[in-house]
Amino acid sequence: MTKKTTRVKSATQSAIYQSRDEVQVAIKIIGDKQRELQRLATAMNDELAAISASYAQHIDALKEDIKPMQKGVQMWCEVHRNELTDNGKCKTGSFVTGEVQWRVKPPSVSVRNAESVIELLENFGLHQFIRTKQEVNKEAVLADPQAVSAIEGINIKSGEEEFIIKPFEQEVK
Repeated sequence: MTKKTTRVKSATQSAIYQSRDEVQVAIKIIGDKQRELQRLATAMNDELAAISASYAQHIDALKEDIKPMQKGVQMWCEVHRNELTDNGKCKTGSFVTGEVQWRVKPPSVSVRNAESVIELLENFGLHQFIRTKQEVNKEAVLADPQAVSAIEGINIKSGEEEFIIKPFEQEVK
């Protein structure tokens, strides 16, 4: 016995309009559907916000309950660190219900007010700490495309036409 086909996939067909009036109606329908899409997205976000708000208090309470327990576990583990890590031979202490780990974060650098820091580094002659980024000057390429026409990897797109449908909408102020 052959299996009955319940669904057939086919490519989406483009609508074919025969007159200016049909195109005007289609643009109106596109606008209607876009606005409905926006309404649905807004409604979905409103529901997500309500769901988040309804759980927020319970989540915050659980987080507050966990904090002192985490501190207590850390304090006990610090006191018994040698026992848990086999005198520092490993970085993990194992329990039946889970494990604790000691990890050293890699060093990191944070820079505030980068422009003045760069200026100070230059003034002190510390150029090795300044990175200069090299990139293709696209404006110059567009200004003189013939000069780079033989360079592999540079493609100049010009005169590409874009088709945009903009249904009219009244903006609320």
